Amino acid sequence: MEQESSSHYRQLADTMEIHHNHDVAALFRRLASLSDEHAASIGARAHDVALPRIAPWEFKWDCPESPEGGKGTHREISYLMTAVQALELALHNETRGQAFFAHTAAVSADAEVRRLATERKTEVAGHLDRLRVLLKHEQGRDETTPEDLDPPHIPG
Repeated sequence: MEQESSSHYRQLADTMEIHHNHDVAALFRRLASLSDEHAASIGARAHDVALPRIAPWEFKWDCPESPEGGKGTHREISYLMTAVQALELALHNETRGQAFFAHTAAVSADAEVRRLATERKTEVAGHLDRLRVLLKHEQGRDETTPEDLDPPHIPG
């Protein structure tokens, strides 16, 4: 999930960069780096764990994407989005991730899976706290929507 999250944030950063929304591009790159750190931490703890091989067609998320993979419709994503909107998106995704781990911890028949899911749920709570601090900081700034340097031409 963290690797998918990182990839998704990098794609958003690239899109923002193309549209000259440099502040939000930098924020998405920062979020991607945080996801990379989380993935590395998980990888280090699980390096000796043998994972089952699951073919892609044998597994499906209960939602359109993985819990931290972004909103399914992407209507909230715009090349003119602000840092506040980007952080709200990140909060939404992390909240979904935390709910996924809480659900897994509650329903798994495997005690080790329950333990690991509880651990990840707690870690994600820390991620949420960090995002809330960043959001509060951004909300305190005078933020304006970036100028659209190439608005769409829609005939009237």
